[in-house]
Amino acid sequence: MTPCGLTAAYLDSWRTFQCKLAQRGERRLVLIEGDRTESLNWLKALLPAIPTEPGVWTGPESDCPDGMLTTLAPKHARQWLGRESSIVVWDGWNGNPPDGFAALAGTLRAGGLLFWLMPPLGQWQRFEDPDYARTGLDQSREHPFAGRLSQILAEDPRVLRINPATNPCPELPAVSAAVTDFAVGATKAQTALVKQLVHFGLGRRRRPLVVTSDRGRGKSAALGMAAAELLQQGRRQVLVTAPAWENVETLFSHARSALGAELLETDSDALETLGGGSLRFLPVRELLARQPDAEVVMVDEAAAVPAPLLKQILLGWPRVVFASTVHGYEGAGRGFAIRFRQVLDRETPQWQSFTLMEPVRWAQEDPLENLVSRLFLLAADGGESDAVCAEPSELIVEPWEPSEASDSELSEAFGLLVDAHYRTTPADLRQWMDDPAAKSWRARMGDKVVGILWGAVEGGLSADIAEQVTLGNRRIRGHMLPQSLATHSGFPEAATQSCLRVVRIAVADGARRLGIGRQLVAVASGYAREQGLDTLGTSYGSNGDLLTFWQSCGLALVRVGLRQEATSGEYPLQMLQGRSASGTDLVNCLRHRLAGHWLTLVPLAWPLLEPRLLAQLTAELPAFCRVNDEDRRDLHSFAYGHRGFLLSLPVLRKLSMTRGVMGWIMQQDQTALWCCAVLQQLSWRELQAKGLCLGQREGEDRLRGLTRQLLKNGPEL
Repeated sequence: MTPCGLTAAYLDSWRTFQCKLAQRGERRLVLIEGDRTESLNWLKALLPAIPTEPGVWTGPESDCPDGMLTTLAPKHARQWLGRESSIVVWDGWNGNPPDGFAALAGTLRAGGLLFWLMPPLGQWQRFEDPDYARTGLDQSREHPFAGRLSQILAEDPRVLRINPATNPCPELPAVSAAVTDFAVGATKAQTALVKQLVHFGLGRRRRPLVVTSDRGRGKSAALGMAAAELLQQGRRQVLVTAPAWENVETLFSHARSALGAELLETDSDALETLGGGSLRFLPVRELLARQPDAEVVMVDEAAAVPAPLLKQILLGWPRVVFASTVHGYEGAGRGFAIRFRQVLDRETPQWQSFTLMEPVRWAQEDPLENLVSRLFLLAADGGESDAVCAEPSELIVEPWEPSEASDSELSEAFGLLVDAHYRTTPADLRQWMDDPAAKSWRARMGDKVVGILWGAVEGGLSADIAEQVTLGNRRIRGHMLPQSLATHSGFPEAATQSCLRVVRIAVADGARRLGIGRQLVAVASGYAREQGLDTLGTSYGSNGDLLTFWQSCGLALVRVGLRQEATSGEYPLQMLQGRSASGTDLVNCLRHRLAGHWLTLVPLAWPLLEPRLLAQLTAELPAFCRVNDEDRRDLHSFAYGHRGFLLSLPVLRKLSMTRGVMGWIMQQDQTALWCCAVLQQLSWRELQAKGLCLGQREGEDRLRGLTRQLLKNGPEL
C-alpha cells in the first residue's frame, strides 16, 4: 500500500481502466480536487503504476509528480503540437490559460488521461487563478467563466472526480468492452483525401484545394502521404509551409514512412528521393521572400497565417492546397474558411474543398473531446448564414451580458465572433465573460441573434501614471487603446481620459449590408456619452472595407501602428470618436499630430502598405498643406516641361496633403503609382517589379500626365 492508501489492487484497476479506454478509443478527464500538496502526493503514488510516456506536467519543475513527465509551461503548450501524449498533468493551481489547456488536451491519444489539479468545484468562481494577472482579470471578485466550467464538470458523469483528503480511492467507472478494439489507422475519408490531393497535385493549374477538419482527423498525415505519392509519381518539387516547423512534423513523419526505401537523403526539414524529387519546408515569410519553384505548395495550419500572405501564396504558385483546423484552441478556423472563400471565389473560382469529419486518433464519441469542446465552445458558430428574412425595422439592439446567458445563447453569440474575426480563441471567451470593464450589446431579429458588439471601458488613469505610461516606464493591464495612444502618439491625456473601446464587433454573414453594425456602434456611442466617457474607439488590422465602415460610424483615424501584426500581417489602425468636449479636443490633436508626421513616416514605417489603402488613409487625415506660387510653378514645370521627378518630389508630397487632392487621385488610374512613388518613395526598379511602370522614363511620363490632369480638373489649389 502506498502512503496515500492506494493498494496494489487499486493501482491495477487504473491500468485496466486505461487499457479499456484505449480499446474503445476514448480519453478521460480526471479532476483532482482539494489541497494541492495532498493532490501531488496522490499522483506520486499513482503515476509510477500506469503508462506515462510520453507525458506532460505543467507546474513548476521542482513539483513534478513523476520523473517520466516532461515539464512544459502552459504558455509553451503549442510547442507540443504535432506530438502525442499518454498523460497530461495540468497544475491548475499555477494558472489555467484556456488556450494552453485545450491545446494539450488535443495531444492525448486513445487511452490518455488528463489530470487536472484544482480547488473543489464550489470554489472555482472565486478562485484567484494566477493567470488572471496577465490579462487584468485579477481585478474581479467573481469569475463567471470559471463558474461555468465548474458547472459543466459537475454535471458530466464521465468526469472522474477525486479528493485525496476525503475519497482517495473512488471506484473507477465501468467501461464496457469494445466490440472491436480501436486502432489508429486511415479512415475512408482520409484515404479519399489522399487520393484527391494526388489528383489535384498532378492535375490542372489554378484550381486550389481547401482542406478543413477538426483537430485529430488526420489532416496533416494525409498531406504527408499525398506528398510522398506525388514525388513517387514524378513531381520534382513539393513545398510545405506553415507558421512553424512544429506544425508540420506529423506531415513529414508520414511522408518519410510512405517513401521508405525510396528516400535518398533526409534532413529535419527536407526529404530527397532516389528519383530526384524533393519535399521541403519553408516558413511562410521565407517562402514568399525566396519564391522558389515548386509544382505543388501545401499550406498547413492555414488559419494561423495572415490573410494577405495566404493570398500571395495562392497567386504565386500553380497548385496550392490550404489545410486548416476549423474548430479549435488556435481560433480563426471558421473565420478563415468564410473570409478566404471570398478571395478564392474572386481569384480562382474553380477552387475545390474537402472536409474530414471522422477522428483518427480517438473514437468518434470520445468523452474528452466532447467535454473540452463544450467547456471552451470550440465548436461555436453563428448559426446558418442564410439571408435574414425579417425587415430591418424589426431589429432590436439591447445590452447583453455573456456571463448571464444560457450556454446555447453564449455559443451562438461567441460563434459570431469566431466567424467574423481572424483569431478568436477560448482565452477571448474568458476575457469577455470575466472582464468587469466589459460592456456588450446584441442585435436580434426575433429570436435570431444577428450581431454582437463587445466593448471595454478603458483609461481614466491618474495623471502621474499616465505620464509614466507616456514615457514608456509603466504599462497597466487592461487599457490597450489609451496606453497605445499615450505611448506612441505622445499625449498623456489619452490615458487619463476614459474610453469605450470596441474590442470585437460581428454581424451574421446573412445579415450584412443592412446597417446592423452601424446601429450597434451607434448604441455603444450613445452609452459612452450617457456615462460621461470621453471617447469611443477601436483598434483593428488595416483594411480598406473596415476603414470605410468605421468612418461611416463617425470614427476618425488617430494612429497607424509601425509594425505588422503577427496574426493578420496588417498594420494596426486606431480610430476615435469624441463623446465629450475634452474627448473631441483629444481626437483633433491626435489627428493633426499624425497628419504632420505622415509624410516622414510613410516611406520609413509603411513601405509595404497596400497603395489604395495608403491613399484612403492619406485622404482621411486633415489636409494641413497649402501650395504657394513657387509650388505651382514647380508643378507646372513638372507637368508640362522637363523638370525631373526627384526635384519635383517635395512639392508632389506636399500636394498629397493638400485639401481634396488625395481624394481626387483615388479616382484616377495612376493611384497606386502615385502612392508608391511619391508617398512610399520606392525606387524605379521596385516600381517596375510591381508592374506599375516599365521604367523610370515611362513612370515619370505617367506621373506628369496625372499632374496635368490634376492641374486642369482637380480641386482648386
